[in-house]
Amino acid sequence: MSEDRQQTAQRIVIVGAGMAGVQTAVALREQGWKGAITLLGAEPHQPYDRPPLSKAVLLGKADGSTLDVDFSALGIELLLGRHVTALRPADRVVETAAGPVPYDRLVLATGAEPITLPGSEGVPGVHVLRTVDDAERLRPVLTQRQEVVVIGAGWIGAEFATAAREAGCPVTVVEAADRPLAGALPAEVAEHMAAWYADSGARLITGARVAEVEQGAVLLADGTRLTADAVLVGIGARPSTGWLEGSGVELSPDGSVSVDERLRTSVPDVYAVGDCASFPSGRYRERLLIHHWDNALQGPRTVAANIVGGEAEGVIYDPVPYFWSEQFGRFVQYAGHHAAADATVWRGDPAGASWSVCWLREGALIALLAVGRPRDLAQGRKLIEHGARIDPERAADPSVPLKAAVLR
Repeated sequence: MSEDRQQTAQRIVIVGAGMAGVQTAVALREQGWKGAITLLGAEPHQPYDRPPLSKAVLLGKADGSTLDVDFSALGIELLLGRHVTALRPADRVVETAAGPVPYDRLVLATGAEPITLPGSEGVPGVHVLRTVDDAERLRPVLTQRQEVVVIGAGWIGAEFATAAREAGCPVTVVEAADRPLAGALPAEVAEHMAAWYADSGARLITGARVAEVEQGAVLLADGTRLTADAVLVGIGARPSTGWLEGSGVELSPDGSVSVDERLRTSVPDVYAVGDCASFPSGRYRERLLIHHWDNALQGPRTVAANIVGGEAEGVIYDPVPYFWSEQFGRFVQYAGHHAAADATVWRGDPAGASWSVCWLREGALIALLAVGRPRDLAQGRKLIEHGARIDPERAADPSVPLKAAVLR
């Protein structure tokens, strides 16, 4: 049987119709897959992009963020409202609430789900922000300028607080750590971001543990009672992989699907991509779990290449992670992974409007955070990709282009 005929006889099922799932389907067609493609989405909505949810959609500046993909023209079967419940690899079947869906190849792209605060589930006025429905439920909070308490000063908490302040809401942000973004950035960097909250008119309370959330209030462990018309819980997300229990698909301790360098799972003909999967990075010498848009855009191309090209032409996935955030009037960008750094170089004054931080390992640039300095990010990302070594003294001068600090 010819390769085209063999493909035509096979069906690829993609579980998850977010960015990673949609881009996998599109990439398969772009790279020449001739067989059937079925895309399963748990939500009833047409597939959409998530970043605008905490910005334009939340503020009512956009009605939605539907992805501009003509599924019919691409020959992609889109099945919405199909919540998956189990995977049976022995039978090559995905179980859904609407019945079983057979597959020849399977791609897991179920994303992540927000972590809830124990005891807050079902309390009126308590929200999370992950889906378009979440954003729609939060719109009236902003339009009515309600008093808001945000639990968690991570990326999503900061972005929501930014939108709420822009809408004129009184905002208090409660963070258990001693600084914002404690899980994402080193203390010497994140501490400079704490002032952004006060500058915007938001109140930031750090080192505070939430004891209880009730309708109309958040109670802290020290006895403080914060009144709240609405509460946003933004304490992180976990891979949406609970439905894989008993399937034989190996999971990492963090709950993510453990894939290899080609994004293959432990089960034959099953791949995983996006927020639900962690992969081994040769560049950073550790397994990475990346909950950001760029990973959901880049990973699908690797999955498609490995499915279409087969084992002989396998493609390795080892990107330079990248993400951005708009908060408190600042455009924040990050590239790389700083955990293994042995040196830090500052470019500019972190008390100012624009500055960057470079992280080095053995003289090579491995990560960069840019606040209001997009050129630093663009140049730095390329230098990280090439493993460029830089002169710390020249790199510390913000007037010197970062690419001009490369050691020849």
